[in-house]
Amino acid sequence: MSSSSLPTPSGLSSPSLPRLTQAHAPLTHAVEVVNELGAREQVQIPAERPLTIYVDKRELVTLMTLGAQPELLVLGYLRNQRLVESVLDIESITVDWEVHAAAVRTRHGIARIEERTASKVVTTGCGQGSVFGGLMDEVDRIQLPEAHLTQGQLYGIVNAIRLKETTYKSSGSVHGCALFKGEDLLIFVEDVGRHNAIDTIAGWMWMNPETCSSSDWAGDPATSPMSGADKVFYTTGRLTSEMVIKSAQMGVPIVVSRSGMTQMGHAVAQQLGLCAIGRATNRRFVCYSATHRLLLQPELAQAPVVPPARAAGEV
Repeated sequence: MSSSSLPTPSGLSSPSLPRLTQAHAPLTHAVEVVNELGAREQVQIPAERPLTIYVDKRELVTLMTLGAQPELLVLGYLRNQRLVESVLDIESITVDWEVHAAAVRTRHGIARIEERTASKVVTTGCGQGSVFGGLMDEVDRIQLPEAHLTQGQLYGIVNAIRLKETTYKSSGSVHGCALFKGEDLLIFVEDVGRHNAIDTIAGWMWMNPETCSSSDWAGDPATSPMSGADKVFYTTGRLTSEMVIKSAQMGVPIVVSRSGMTQMGHAVAQQLGLCAIGRATNRRFVCYSATHRLLLQPELAQAPVVPPARAAGEV
């Protein structure tokens, strides 16, 4: 395991972005097992390790994680927990796997941090995810932008995930999340819990501002925080209320899942006008909410007709 200084992403030199280490840790671990034939063999299983987050030397929470991109996970966690309003609030994040700790230094502290972190809700996320109380309080304030996805683009997303080389294919037991722009894969993250994976993507979005002609953002005048308006969020896990809200907080109005959806997740998606698509495998899917955002092309769902083979000598 190691840690080194991470340059500002995407070639940007803006001093306003936080300084991040680049801590590395093995993603899988080899173990010996006995198979159904009684033979011994070696297989890979996902690594899982604790990461305790300290904010300005105050212990906040311990996350169980694969540890692929821990700095982005911490940044996205603070964002999705609504503890920081902007990436500019963070001065640095330092991860040290020798002590399994992430030290966050803010620029001006976090107001009322004791009060805001006093109440926790244990979520349905794998690895016993938790969110701080008041998760639903923010929903009414979220306004999602107009956005649409064609059925052809949806199939492109599903196929891109199918072809992706993943830790899941080699060891199983992890969830994957991804961010797409149309059919273009921007980032793919795996972790032991889907809530960790989406938080990592949220952190990545904050660390990768988009170029624009003008901006009143407090950072580099030529950049602004990455918008989720033209993005699609994908997850291998089920769409719970937590996943729906986090996607909406990132400004992403369309989510796709290989799995299904919970009742509360469905209710929140309907309230937000968020398009939730589930059971998306091959050419099959169901659209649970905001169906107007999905531009259907039913003819694409039909398997191509293969003409019967001709008999030998038949013209």
